[in-house]
Amino acid sequence: MRVSLTDRFCAGVKAKGQIDYFDEQTSGLALRVTGNGVKAWTLVFSSPRDGKRARLTLGRYPQTTPAQARTRALEAKGHLDQGNDPRDVQTGAMTVGALVPLYIEKPHRKTGKPRRGVKSIKRRLEANVVPTIGGVKLSDLHRRDAQRVVTPIMRRNAPGEAIRVFEDLRAMIRWGLSQGYLDRNPFEGMEPPAKSIPRERVLTNEEIKTLWTGLPTTLPAFEWIIKLCLVTAQRVGEVAGMLPNELDLERAVWTIPGSRTKNGYEHSVPLSPLAIEIIKGATLKPLPSIKVSVAIAKKHGQFGIPHFTAHDLRRSALTGMAKLGVAPIVLGHVANHRTTTKAGITLGVYVQHAYEREKREALELWANRLQGIISGAADVVSIGNKR
Repeated sequence: MRVSLTDRFCAGVKAKGQIDYFDEQTSGLALRVTGNGVKAWTLVFSSPRDGKRARLTLGRYPQTTPAQARTRALEAKGHLDQGNDPRDVQTGAMTVGALVPLYIEKPHRKTGKPRRGVKSIKRRLEANVVPTIGGVKLSDLHRRDAQRVVTPIMRRNAPGEAIRVFEDLRAMIRWGLSQGYLDRNPFEGMEPPAKSIPRERVLTNEEIKTLWTGLPTTLPAFEWIIKLCLVTAQRVGEVAGMLPNELDLERAVWTIPGSRTKNGYEHSVPLSPLAIEIIKGATLKPLPSIKVSVAIAKKHGQFGIPHFTAHDLRRSALTGMAKLGVAPIVLGHVANHRTTTKAGITLGVYVQHAYEREKREALELWANRLQGIISGAADVVSIGNKR
C-alpha cells in the first residue's frame, strides 16, 4: 500500500496483522506496522550482492520521524548507487554505543509497550558497556570485548552485576544480529561469569563504628549516602538519587516514587532524627549508584575493615533491626519487599495496612542503636523487651 507517510498518518495508523505502508515520496521506504503496535521504518531494495530483495531497518516510529527516515533511506540508496549493499556499510560504521539506544527503545515483542526492567538494562549498559567498548565497531567486535566489560565488575566483587551485564550485552548483540546490524554474534557460545553466590556480609558493631567515624576523611564525597544507607536500610541507588521534592522534613517522611524503586511501587520511608540530621548536612545531587559502588571498591583497604559493598549496608541495617525484635512483616515494609508484604491471598488482598507507625518505630529504634554503637554507649532496649 502506497501512502503519504506524514507524522499524522504514522501516529494514527493501526493494523490487525503486519502491513507495510510504502512512502509516496521516497521509493522503497516503508513503515511496517504490526498488530502489536510496533512501527518500524524499513528500506526495501535489491541487493548488489546477489540481486535478491532485501530489507534494511532504519529505526522505529516515533523515535525516528518521517523526515529522519527519508534522510536515512536516501543515504542508504546513495550507497546502492555506488554498488554497495547499505547493510554492509551500516554494519561497518555502527558502533556498540550506537546500538545501545536502538536496543533500549525496542518495545516488548507481544504488547508493543516498554519492556519490563528496561530502566535497569539501560543503566547497566550505559554504566558498564558504553564507557568500555562503546566505540568498538560492530564489525570489529570480538569475544575479548565481553571480557573487557565483565572483568572490572568482577574486580569490584560484584559477580551478580557482572552476570546481568554480560546477559544484557549478549541479548543486545543477538537482537542486533536479528535486525541486520551485524552479520555474526561473537558472544555466541560464551559462558557467563561465575555464578553469583548470595552475599551474607553483615558489618559488626565494631566495623560500623570504624566505618562511620572514618568516612569524613576516607570518602567524604559519599559520606552522607553511605551513612543514610545504613540508617534507613534503603538501596544505594534510591539514596544516591534522592531529590528535595521527595522529602517532607516537617512530617519526617521520604517518599520514593515508583519510577525510582526496584519493584516500581511508591515507597514511604519514615525519617529518624539521625536521618534528618544527615540529610540537612548533605548536598542533594543525584548520582548513579554505580559511582558509589566503584568509589567504595577503590577505597578497599582504607576503611580499616574487611571488604564490604553498598548493599551490605542495607543488609546490616535490616539484620540489626531484626536483632532488636522488629517483626519480619515490618522489615519487609521497611525494605519495600512486596514478596514479603503482599505474599499470599491474606496479605495481598485482605491486609491493606501500610505499617507506617511500625516502620517509624523500627527505624527510630535502629537509629538509636546506631548512635549507641558509634558513641560506645549501652545498647537500646529491643521491641520485644519494651514495657
